[in-house]
Amino acid sequence: MSETNAGVPWERWLSMAGSIVAPVTALTTLLFYFGYVSTRQEYLYFGLDVDTIGLTTQDFVMRSGQPLLAPLIVLPLATAVVILGARRLRPWLVGHQHVADLIGSVVLGLGVLLLVGYKFIGDWPYYPVVTPLVLAVGGMVAAYAAGLRRAPVPARVALWVVVAAGVFWATTTVAQWSGAGLALEQAENLDMLPQLVVDTPERLYVRSPDIVETTLPTAEGQEVVYRYKGWRLLIQKGDRMFLVPCQRTADGCPWRPGSPTVVLEAGSGTRIQFFAP
Repeated sequence: MSETNAGVPWERWLSMAGSIVAPVTALTTLLFYFGYVSTRQEYLYFGLDVDTIGLTTQDFVMRSGQPLLAPLIVLPLATAVVILGARRLRPWLVGHQHVADLIGSVVLGLGVLLLVGYKFIGDWPYYPVVTPLVLAVGGMVAAYAAGLRRAPVPARVALWVVVAAGVFWATTTVAQWSGAGLALEQAENLDMLPQLVVDTPERLYVRSPDIVETTLPTAEGQEVVYRYKGWRLLIQKGDRMFLVPCQRTADGCPWRPGSPTVVLEAGSGTRIQFFAP
């Protein structure tokens, strides 16, 4: 009897730990995904595939705050408004279930039409966020109406899956827009990034009007050293630095479309001098 009772607390602790670890793992996965989507869009603007940088899972999780800021504010507020509104309207809707059914069906049907019409209106800039939101709203109203009339559980679950998919799609779009916005902001303000002067024993053959190459004088027996000015540090991971050209002009230090992003690895006789923005 005592052995059985002694084992109960351990079972409770294991059950509690399992109930915590699973949500934490799911949350970490979501943070990683949205951080990855935003970062990928950000560095794609500079011609970089984010996978070549070598960022870790922790890096992407840390970068998920910016793209998720708006959804984390809007979604709880919208949920609260929907719950409070549903409670107030429930007494009336119980006797007018057909109204909720009609609204849900119309909005959900509109979302399906938008989804099917991707070939014709997929180039609309707001399509990736309007379509999933219409589907989510339509699915939510339809699921609520189905609950009022005690519809089969599988049907209600399917509608809530549509709602979850719509919210996920819209949040992914917001993450992409956030990454693109960060890229545009950086591209217009490259002079805010650290400035570098790079000395290398070999010529880099960089084709950019913003990069100035000079040959440094050397003593007898020493290798020729080439100095490059005009680099800005976009991001660094380990010994690898990703540099973009930027030469201050009267218009500031904007990014020139088509400019190269260069990967430079520290070491092997390379000297790097950093200067404050």
